[in-house]
Amino acid sequence: METRSDSASTSSRRGFVVGAHRAISLRPAEDSRLIVTTGRAWVTLNLPHQPDGLGDHVLGTGESLFVPAGAHLVMEPWIRGEALRFDWSVIPQAEASPQRFSREVVAPSRELATALGQAMLAFGRLLRGVLGYTEFLVAGRGRVLSRFESNPP
Repeated sequence: METRSDSASTSSRRGFVVGAHRAISLRPAEDSRLIVTTGRAWVTLNLPHQPDGLGDHVLGTGESLFVPAGAHLVMEPWIRGEALRFDWSVIPQAEASPQRFSREVVAPSRELATALGQAMLAFGRLLRGVLGYTEFLVAGRGRVLSRFESNPP
């Protein structure tokens, strides 16, 4: 867990403390779980490889949040002037595998399906547009041309 903050969090016997009027920024290298042990936290979670990857959460005492590897988390006390205490734990790979499968397989397959659907719609519009010009493609073959369409001698 990489932390970036000047004296915003301190280690204690029962977890970490974010002081009043402070914020903490975390970038976990492994799937982790954030658990608020005392107070309320305002958490902004940025998931870089997901289209709707930015979200705000308010967590109360005893509530937790799954933080995937590579995410950027910013946390501060919800109530100004009060400190916040939290625990941070790395989730074993066996527990994290469903989230990992969802993140690395299911989400890209949905994106691919969406992209293929858009490509098919674009191809259909292109085909409709080309077929709309068929009268110009067969001009002069059995159709009498107007004086503006023909080249008189």
